[in-house]
Amino acid sequence: MRRCAWPLLRLPARAGLVPRHGGAAAARLRPAASFSSSAGGDGSSRAPDTSLFVPVPLKPVGDEAEEDVGAELTRPLDKGEVLKNLNKFYKRKEIQRLGVENGLDARLFHQAFISFRKYIMESSSVSADLHIILNDICCGHVDDLFPFFLRHAKQIFPMLDCMDDLRKISDLRLPPNWYPDARAIQRKIVFHAGPTNSGKTYHAIQRFLSAKSGIYCGPLKLLAHEIFQKSNDANVPCDLVTGEERVYANEDARQAPHVACTIEMCSTNTPYEVAVIDEIQMIRDPARGWAWTRALLGLCAEEIHICGEPAAIDLVTELMYTTGEEVEVRNYKRLTPLTVLDYALESLDNLRPGDCIVCFSKNDIYSISRQIEARGLECAVIYGSLPPGTKLEQAKKFNDPDDPCKILVATDAIGMGLNLCIKRVIFNSIVKPTMNEKGEKEIDSITTSQALQIAGRAGRYGSSSKQGEVTTMHRDDLVQLKEILSEPVSPVKAAGLHPTPEQIEMFAYHLPDATLSNLIDIFVSLSQVDGLYFVCNIDDFKFLADMIQHIPLNLRSRYVFCTAPLNRKEPFVCTTLLKFARQFSRNEPLTFDWLCRHTKWPLAAPKNIKELVHLEAVHDVFDLYLWLSYRFMDMFPDAALVRDIQKKLDNIIQVGVCNITKLIRASQSAAAPGTAAVVSEDFPLSRTKRDTRAVPDRHGAKSTEALSIAVEVPGERRGKNVKAYRSAIRQEDLKSRGRGSLANRLLREGLLTQEMLRQLESEWQDQHRIGRYGLGSKRDDQNSSKEMGKKKK
Repeated sequence: MRRCAWPLLRLPARAGLVPRHGGAAAARLRPAASFSSSAGGDGSSRAPDTSLFVPVPLKPVGDEAEEDVGAELTRPLDKGEVLKNLNKFYKRKEIQRLGVENGLDARLFHQAFISFRKYIMESSSVSADLHIILNDICCGHVDDLFPFFLRHAKQIFPMLDCMDDLRKISDLRLPPNWYPDARAIQRKIVFHAGPTNSGKTYHAIQRFLSAKSGIYCGPLKLLAHEIFQKSNDANVPCDLVTGEERVYANEDARQAPHVACTIEMCSTNTPYEVAVIDEIQMIRDPARGWAWTRALLGLCAEEIHICGEPAAIDLVTELMYTTGEEVEVRNYKRLTPLTVLDYALESLDNLRPGDCIVCFSKNDIYSISRQIEARGLECAVIYGSLPPGTKLEQAKKFNDPDDPCKILVATDAIGMGLNLCIKRVIFNSIVKPTMNEKGEKEIDSITTSQALQIAGRAGRYGSSSKQGEVTTMHRDDLVQLKEILSEPVSPVKAAGLHPTPEQIEMFAYHLPDATLSNLIDIFVSLSQVDGLYFVCNIDDFKFLADMIQHIPLNLRSRYVFCTAPLNRKEPFVCTTLLKFARQFSRNEPLTFDWLCRHTKWPLAAPKNIKELVHLEAVHDVFDLYLWLSYRFMDMFPDAALVRDIQKKLDNIIQVGVCNITKLIRASQSAAAPGTAAVVSEDFPLSRTKRDTRAVPDRHGAKSTEALSIAVEVPGERRGKNVKAYRSAIRQEDLKSRGRGSLANRLLREGLLTQEMLRQLESEWQDQHRIGRYGLGSKRDDQNSSKEMGKKKK
């Protein structure tokens, strides 16, 4: 989830840009399918994607017109003759060629002509000059209609009049020029390259602490908070800046010379001696990569220390070449050895203290944590949607040598931001739901970079473990994990960019009636980038823009609301944002009392998983309020009170997570027989090119009977070799044990959906019930035999 707004960047000065309105009304623009990449690096201006342009309807002149001047000067129009001449006009190749020269490709030319013909045929009168031309065509030539046709086309497609200006605004080919303050100094660039647990960030932070002033830019609030604490503990006054929070080291709220922030919140105007940019490989992230690009090109610091994977060295070097800056590379090796074991875990009975089971599904976490505690073991649980405080408490519980909790069940959220004393990482699965470059959701094997990031958490330097170990839960996954880890990390090839508020405002000036979502669409369709950059995915932005489009807001406020940090899969949070925007549009402050009524605060400890998930959503709502309070202080005035109840809510969620197995049992006992997942993740699976085998359970059934399928110990069913496993499916006990395996296989191949699975389970149970009481099988056979006999007769 995005946690910070896109910053207000400086629009680069471009010669010859003359703003002007694009006509009386702007065209509505249909969203494009994908905008993951933009124009190539040849520097040439590409044709616009005219599939985005939907003509503005132009209403024909009705009978209410006072007089028909054209008819008085000549004679009334013969509509039949006019129709013949208009169709003749449309078919002329010379007219089509003139249309192309004036920005009308075949699509626009056709749409403009249909509108032009409809306007003339349905109007009771037309302008006198057009009326005269239409009457004189019989004696003259249809080509004389072209000026009137072009005038009509520009009325329904107003962007045709300002296309050159729009192209200049959306030209993204020289991002370094957007930051004149950074270009005015000669910066020293140091790249600290190495794997996880190599000490690269440690060395960069040491330089940060020794500087007179500095800024740390990290991908997570947890990382920023860690550096904030380390700095102040080392007597280096340091402020904390995140999207939702400002914490000053000085009691009088004076800015300290050092600041730790999430990367979206870094200032490109403040001068520093040292800047640290962490996890630079995220510059290729389809959603957030723009923030790393902005920090790398725009930070005004004498020294820029970059930390990350060696796969980003070449791209960073090329980017710095365009700014005239050289890159010094310092390579680091892992401080403790990491061993890939030759055997899989296969059964949870083989767990030992210090193990971490990594899942890519909440339902898998619920399932495995319950199985672990059923064996009399305690486990800590960490996943992405938990509040930061809860994650830290669970990590502290796992790290504490005196705490009986010795097992960790987590998602890939442990990949960064948490210090964990893990001895062995166990991959429950090696496939993960992802979003591809087109913004489409699919499931695929984890990448080498992801596998190394997660596996590298084992054997942390300075902990009691002298080496790290990694393996899989299932034997047939281990071979593929070894292949993934042995592959070289794919090089980072391009850096993300995103349109700035100033650029969107310029677009709105030219197209004043277009929606914000439409403005973003046409901006990305016209944008030009060179080969070192790509335009980030803007689906989340457009989703929020469409959601609040009907609410009257000025463009700048609308833009801020659309950059709000929320997960669009959470209906409660999305609904709350809608209410925030509506209240904001009425100029009514969103007070603490209003928020408490909406969230029904105070809230009790959760009694089941559904209630725990709702508490997590409420925590996100409080985050959203705090985020907006730093952008609209007058309208969200009670940030301090909200922060207090958020801390209380964090404690309530911690209680729920500590009792997560009890919540799972309560959810299953309360559910109707045959119903599906404890928590629906609503993640459509698509078939992929790399792997269609080892997909973890996604349905997590609630009933006792279904639970034997979904919560069965994975190693007991899949621990055999592949041949034995496949042959077992064909055996007679398919009815009792094979259903779960077959369901999983159909799910991962995209041949079965969650809804279909629920229906099949319900039907299976109905059949099982009928068979148990002998209510139908013989009778059905007899009826079918009678029917067959009748047909034969």
